[in-house]
Amino acid sequence: MAKEILWKGRTEEEAKNMEMKEFMELVSSRQRRSLKRGFTDAQKRLMKKIEADDQNIKTHCRDVVITPIMLGKTLKIYTGKEFVPLIITLEMLGHSLGEFAHTRKSVSHSAAGVGATRSSKAVSAR
Repeated sequence: MAKEILWKGRTEEEAKNMEMKEFMELVSSRQRRSLKRGFTDAQKRLMKKIEADDQNIKTHCRDVVITPIMLGKTLKIYTGKEFVPLIITLEMLGHSLGEFAHTRKSVSHSAAGVGATRSSKAVSAR
């Protein structure tokens, strides 16, 4: 038997049918304040596209709180270089879009090259 995924005691279907007031009571105070202030013009345009069932919606709005109407949608979030595809799942509710599209890569340095340090001059070049 597969484990049923719940968010704050609600299944995905219950979460999709949730009213905005009920959703706001369940999220943290930071997200609740953000939702209470209302959406900016860019965020309103994004919400209209999401409600219109468009697929592969591209957006630069990284500060939008993920709401129940976004569940199951595929959004492409801009990282400053490229658009990263993101499928909205139940666990993402209440977080912002930018949390799932990282803007920086972790640096992984390799070995020093020939002549990079005093001791590497003796190492033969490949």
